[in-house]
Amino acid sequence: MFKVEKTEMINKTFRLPVELVEKLATVAQNQGVSLNNLVKQCCEYALKNMEKEG
Repeated sequence: MFKVEKTEMINKTFRLPVELVEKLATVAQNQGVSLNNLVKQCCEYALKNMEKEG
């Protein structure tokens, strides 16, 4: 049976350089996703691929 699931979200404000936001907005538009979704995916990718300390 189909079950609707909702991911809990929280609002946060981050300050990013204008040039970075413009690049992210362009990528999001070209990929057909929201800017919010792209930033979430970028953060998840970065956390998964961080170098582990000793």
